[in-house]
Amino acid sequence: MHRWINLTLLVLFPLSWFAPLMRAGLLPLFNLKEISVITGLQSLWGSDVFLALVVTIFALFAPYLKTIALALIHWDLLSPRVTPVLGVMGKLAMADIFLIALYITLSKGIGVGRLETAWGLYLFTACILTSLWVSWATEQSRKSKPTVSTDG
Repeated sequence: MHRWINLTLLVLFPLSWFAPLMRAGLLPLFNLKEISVITGLQSLWGSDVFLALVVTIFALFAPYLKTIALALIHWDLLSPRVTPVLGVMGKLAMADIFLIALYITLSKGIGVGRLETAWGLYLFTACILTSLWVSWATEQSRKSKPTVSTDG
């Protein structure tokens, strides 16, 4: 079952990158601007290239490459010995969720603007957490399979 859930992540991850994570505005009277992972990265590339590169790696490439690698493992196209490495990649991908939560908390504490979470934040978080679960389930199923001994 986890192999099919993992395949749905190949569709849901890109969707979550373009979905609105939050709506932000300078003052409560003005319209709110929707911010997604992609629009956030676009503005980061204009202001801080190093941070943009780090966030791009951990928010886009790490989770998606991990999902592809897990799909290859599930369909016996990649050795299951790489699953511990994939688990670490998934944990690193959670760093961006922490950063988003931190930005929301800080901006609400300042009180100058207005910030609302949007459905994309929940979708993106669910994709990351589901990806962690798929990694864990894959590792558990690998451990529970009997090993074939080649000893005589």
